[in-house]
Amino acid sequence: MTFSVTYAERDGDTARLRLSGELDLSTAAELNAVLDRLAAAGAHRFLVDLSDLTFCDSTGIAAFVRADNRAAARGGWLRLTGATGRVHRVLQVTGLAEVLRHDSDTGNPV
Repeated sequence: MTFSVTYAERDGDTARLRLSGELDLSTAAELNAVLDRLAAAGAHRFLVDLSDLTFCDSTGIAAFVRADNRAAARGGWLRLTGATGRVHRVLQVTGLAEVLRHDSDTGNPV
C-alpha cells in the first residue's frame, strides 16, 4: 500500500493532516518534508488524523516525536487522532498515545 499525506487545511498556526497507507523507513521522509514545510510557513500546531494509516514502524514514530519536539520548541504541539488496529497498538506500546494525547474513540485530541 502506498503512503500519502493529505494537507487538509491550515487555520493560522494550526495545520490538519491526514495520513494513509504505511508509514515506515521508505515513507517517513515524505511526512518529515511536509511537516518541515508547514513549520517553515509558520505552523506550530499539528493535528494528524491516522484513520487511514495501516502501519507505522519506529521511523514513523520518530517522525511524530521529532515534529512534536520541534513544535514544542515554538510553543506548539503535535496531536494524533483516529488510529486503529496495529497503529493504535504501536502508539499504546510506545507510550505515544499518552504523550501525543491520542484518542482513538472520538478521533479528537484530548
